[in-house]
Amino acid sequence: MAEKTRLRRELTKGFIKENPVLRLVLGTCPTLAISTSVIGAIGMGISATLVLIGSNAVISALRKVIPSKVRIPVYIVVIASFVTIVQMLVKAFTPAVDEMLGIYLPLIVVNCIILGRAEAYAGKNPVLASTIDGIGMGIGFTAAIILMSIIRELIGSGTLAGIQILPPSVAPMAIFILPPGGFFVYGMMMAAANRLAERKGLAKAELNGCDACPMAGSCGIKNDGKDTKEEVTA
Repeated sequence: MAEKTRLRRELTKGFIKENPVLRLVLGTCPTLAISTSVIGAIGMGISATLVLIGSNAVISALRKVIPSKVRIPVYIVVIASFVTIVQMLVKAFTPAVDEMLGIYLPLIVVNCIILGRAEAYAGKNPVLASTIDGIGMGIGFTAAIILMSIIRELIGSGTLAGIQILPPSVAPMAIFILPPGGFFVYGMMMAAANRLAERKGLAKAELNGCDACPMAGSCGIKNDGKDTKEEVTA
């Protein structure tokens, strides 16, 4: 029973408590770039989730045989392998989505959500828990980017998934599909997520702080929660 509760907690933490986009502030580049279209957001969310699940499972299975000094290059190789597989599948079955995602699909290789979960979780936990962590974080990322794309596409273009929703008499606000609109919607969503977390007694997400960084455990800059000039220089 305790194990099931723990696994359920690992699955759901990515929804709100540790949402990679709204709470950990990771993966902001694809979030801002792809969220102008619901179809693109769905494609990016599913692709990133598949890579998360696969890379977490493999890295967890190999965690005891990967030398510590080369773990990051090994993680990147594993992630790149899954990204290549996903990209080939997208090209073969949904070429329109592949064209819509463009360069951002192969750039999943350097998505900090993927590498962050590999370093912070999969490299230290069993395969089942790491797989569930990947599923939960993937769902959290997908939900956040889809919600953002709904707001931006509806207000900025008057459509949802390419279907006209707003009547012709209502002029869309094109700024919402431009970078300034993306940052505005992102900021409003982060504020709402922080407010919800505050009501649940959780700490607010920090843009500049070691505690919010998934790489904090292996970072040479952080030392007992304090940053020092000597460590930064080193």
